Amino acid sequence: MGLPGELLRSAEEFCRDELYSSMIYRALAEIEKDPHRRKLLEKIAEQEYEHYLFWRKLLGRDCSVGRPRVGLMAAGYRLLGPAFTLRLLERGERETIRKYREMLLHLPGAERAKLEEIIRDEKEHERRLLEELEDARIKYLGYVALGLADAIVEITGVHTGFLGATSNTIVAGVAGLVVGFSAAMSMAGAAYIQAKHSKEENPPVSAIVTGISYILSVVLLALPYFLTKSMLLSFTASILVGITLTGAFTYYSTVIQEKPFTRELAESTALLLGTAAASYAFGELLGTILGIKGIIE
Repeated sequence: MGLPGELLRSAEEFCRDELYSSMIYRALAEIEKDPHRRKLLEKIAEQEYEHYLFWRKLLGRDCSVGRPRVGLMAAGYRLLGPAFTLRLLERGERETIRKYREMLLHLPGAERAKLEEIIRDEKEHERRLLEELEDARIKYLGYVALGLADAIVEITGVHTGFLGATSNTIVAGVAGLVVGFSAAMSMAGAAYIQAKHSKEENPPVSAIVTGISYILSVVLLALPYFLTKSMLLSFTASILVGITLTGAFTYYSTVIQEKPFTRELAESTALLLGTAAASYAFGELLGTILGIKGIIE
């Protein structure tokens, strides 16, 4: 059957998306170690390929795709875990289902029946995958958040306080590292104690995850102060690092927890900037009252 121009473009988009999905699920199946999950991914890959064949037939020609996206999703599966990667894929599938429902109105009987079957397949994919999303990373996500969020707020506060007290970037950077290392040990100990009261988390792993996420954040936040002698430039770069870390983790957690990304990021950024403003005012006050600037310029 011939499709009008707009529907033809939609069919070509769907054709590419389904081919991409088939390739991605196939690639994930190849690196999945769990036999049950691997078999599920292989089955979904086959179904997505059938969907691609449907759109190719409807389109009247083939559609081609590149492989970079497939490699990125496979790398994400290894690094960020199946829970994040599969939820990210299914987030796209939901939008696809919405578009498919709109397309139903423009198709005749046989094609409409086939597309309805495809929609049912896509819904089943989501249900089956969500049942298979056990991932150790999710179990310790709260401890990563504990270390990351506390480090960003606390160390940004330390650096901002020195912005008002001194123009010596090395002093500010070292202060952040010293405070950060001590705080990381304290947070790791608190995480260990918290995990002891839980039956699901391993206390040593919880402490290590919290401590490492804290220390890594501290190092990244302090690094700009050792790369330039400009306090304003160091501070700006450090703030941008903090916002970037916050944004990356917020995106990861909102995908897994299915929360709105924009609102969560806005709240986290507002907390970070509010802490910075309050710390600057306090540091400026101390610098003026105690004459600290004159001592450590």
